[in-house]
Amino acid sequence: MTLVRLGYVAMSTQLQNASPSQTMTFKQFSQLNDKEAAIGKLERIANSNLHNCLRLLKHNVAHDIKFFRFSSKLIPLANHPELKGWDFINPLSEALEEIGHYIKEHPMRVGFHPDHFVVLNTSDKDVLKNTFRTLDMHRTLLKGMDVSPKHRCVLHVGGAYDDKEKALEQFIHNWGLTPRKLQELVILENDDTIFSASDTLYLCEKLGIPLVFDYHHHLANHQKDWQEDWERIKDTWGNSPLPIKMHISSPRSEKEFKAHAEYVDSKMFINFLHEIKGSVKEIDCMIEAKKKDEALFKLVEDLKKEPYIEWINEGSFSI
Repeated sequence: MTLVRLGYVAMSTQLQNASPSQTMTFKQFSQLNDKEAAIGKLERIANSNLHNCLRLLKHNVAHDIKFFRFSSKLIPLANHPELKGWDFINPLSEALEEIGHYIKEHPMRVGFHPDHFVVLNTSDKDVLKNTFRTLDMHRTLLKGMDVSPKHRCVLHVGGAYDDKEKALEQFIHNWGLTPRKLQELVILENDDTIFSASDTLYLCEKLGIPLVFDYHHHLANHQKDWQEDWERIKDTWGNSPLPIKMHISSPRSEKEFKAHAEYVDSKMFINFLHEIKGSVKEIDCMIEAKKKDEALFKLVEDLKKEPYIEWINEGSFSI
């Protein structure tokens, strides 16, 4: 038997007025003559985002959802180079501690997936510096919540830069420059265009990084059947305090195969689960569908028609 826990990404379509990604552009910030007042406005927006984040966590607990990805836009302009030195944690510490306390009270897995500009295989020193700065911001938020940062940030390998093998070696080179505390954050995901599961596995095994298997991405970009690599993928999580993690989504259409659909094709998902059941004690499945929590609820509804699934609660089951 394998325990399966379902989760979703960042925002709810069911909970009203609960965006954790309210923002302020640097242009808007710059147009405010009083810098202290401008920073105060950033802090009010960030506190509102964190308040909504706590509302989302309470919504999740009410529906037995114990797996959630935070928005990486909780703190507007937190890693902008022009705001270097802004101590955003101190004015947000109470809100972060409240979230952390709730997570301890209602144990759940949380993490981040920084935006595409966070690239560890770049040859551009400024891009690499910004990547380190952004990863450190995510680590600081987790520490502010008193959540262990280990293996909480999903990244893609990065760009191919016209030479995929060289790009893989550039990742290895830059990994050596990455501070240890940031290395511990990182887990890698196969993508839908450049770096397949096999490519990503090469880095994960060489550098001791867990691999987040994205099934949809694999279907869009594969060199061989994923089953051939499953044991190796599973083994990359051997030194992690967290269970193996995967991403599940469905193609929008055959023509737009790489785009995410609004919901998850339950048959596609169950076919995957039948292949891996019993190979791991537990797997956390992050739903990357446009309808967010609504897609999770719909998937649960569909899976309840399957006779061989034993439901633990509304967000977890055994197969």
